[in-house]
Amino acid sequence: MKKLLIFLLVFTMVITLGGCGSSTTTDNKAASTSAPKEGGTLVIATLADATKLDPQFGTDIPSANVFHEKIYEGLVLQNENMDIQPALATEWKKINDTTWEFKLRQGVKFHDGAPFNAAAVKKNFDRVLDKKNNSPRRSLYDMITEIKIVDDYTIQFVTAYPFTPLLANLAHYAGGIISPKAIDDYGLKVSQHPSGTGPFKFESWTPGQKIVLVKNPDYWGEKAKVDKVVFQVVPEDATRMAMVDTGEAQIAEPVPVNDVDRLSHSSTTNLLRTPELGIDYIGFNMKKKPFDDIRVRKAISLAIDFDAILSGVYNNVGSKALAPMGPKVWGYDPNLKPYKYDPNQAKELLKEAGLPNGFSTTIWTNDNKERMKLAEVVQSQLKGIGISAQIKVVEWGAYLEATAKGEQDMYILGWSNMTGDADYNQYFLFDTKAWGNPGNRQFYSNPKVDELIAQGRSEADPAKRKAIYAQAQEQEWADVPIMVVRNREILVATGKNVQGLWMHPADIMMLNKVTMK
Repeated sequence: MKKLLIFLLVFTMVITLGGCGSSTTTDNKAASTSAPKEGGTLVIATLADATKLDPQFGTDIPSANVFHEKIYEGLVLQNENMDIQPALATEWKKINDTTWEFKLRQGVKFHDGAPFNAAAVKKNFDRVLDKKNNSPRRSLYDMITEIKIVDDYTIQFVTAYPFTPLLANLAHYAGGIISPKAIDDYGLKVSQHPSGTGPFKFESWTPGQKIVLVKNPDYWGEKAKVDKVVFQVVPEDATRMAMVDTGEAQIAEPVPVNDVDRLSHSSTTNLLRTPELGIDYIGFNMKKKPFDDIRVRKAISLAIDFDAILSGVYNNVGSKALAPMGPKVWGYDPNLKPYKYDPNQAKELLKEAGLPNGFSTTIWTNDNKERMKLAEVVQSQLKGIGISAQIKVVEWGAYLEATAKGEQDMYILGWSNMTGDADYNQYFLFDTKAWGNPGNRQFYSNPKVDELIAQGRSEADPAKRKAIYAQAQEQEWADVPIMVVRNREILVATGKNVQGLWMHPADIMMLNKVTMK
């Protein structure tokens, strides 16, 4: 009898494992037919810790991943198709070219018990717009000249000029509404005491180790399915992947590109692949010589084999870059010519720039495996035209601070478009007013581009807007302030038992409907 029971148990296990398949999404129908189970602790193994849990001061995706649509919510949100949907605002309309009116959701409370109303919204936008606070996200909303409280649940935004992408900017994580009580109590230290209206509440943060969120039982909308979320910082790629394989974690990101084939055929792990709005790029600090010389920048772009990098560094994850923003971004220009690989012409340009023997420089990167490998490949290829490059690897938070200050020479970074609109790439990566922390870490300045960006912001006609952005992209492509390495693709590993996860194409996990079988 005992032998029969053991045989039946083993047979059942074989049948169960045999049905696990190799689907590349978290909705693997072959994985298990059991119903989704609510509750439990969702452990997410992530490469980098957050830097700030304050939406008005956050400038990085690891931070936004923790708080966006989890702790904090905005007036509007984007669904999986990037369509604008109601959130803390139930409806809106344009009163005239420069005035937008929003009706606010009633009966909502912040995690600390403070009521959500028009006064709370005004307090938040006054905070981000106050120049004394020096918010790096001020430029997202600095076209707003007046905020009018019509009544407790109606508010108006008046802009200095017609600003077409306002709704898209309000969907940005910087539009997350913080408790007015938390603002009063903690001021600019809200990051240590985050309080919003979202489906998850902040419980604890052990810097460099983990952040814990718990389900908000009083959430106004559809409540989260899991009881707790732990963002566990795991810098080692192999360890993150192993944690999902063993069930110690249910989600791991980012996934090393070299693990794609293995995970696509794994019996324990699913691979979720999502085309991203963002790009990976190599930037030049144009405040430093010789990168202020366009001939030097063009020479370097000719010396790098980007096709080889896409296959050799990124394992063909993502796609070839053909413009200074990704093809999923509204306003993308598909008519630009790709970079060509021509080391001989690169040498000629260096001669014209007075650098026939090349020069020495430093390539900065953060501690990301693919970026470090990219730096090594670029270092090797630049050697072929006489440029000697050292590699400097810096921890993520320090890296953001240093590149914002302009300490770097060349640097490797990514840009994740949070709004899906061309303005977000154009303004923050290329406008003179966005130098440093807002995003223009190459310190690029071209009056023609600045003017085109301004025109694109105020133009209401979609066809005319696209034509304006096409001109801007053509000029940026010609000036080479950055070299776009690839259009990114998001890779996330999940356990076979995870359902309901979807990725915002700005590389942010949306967890509200996640369940574990």
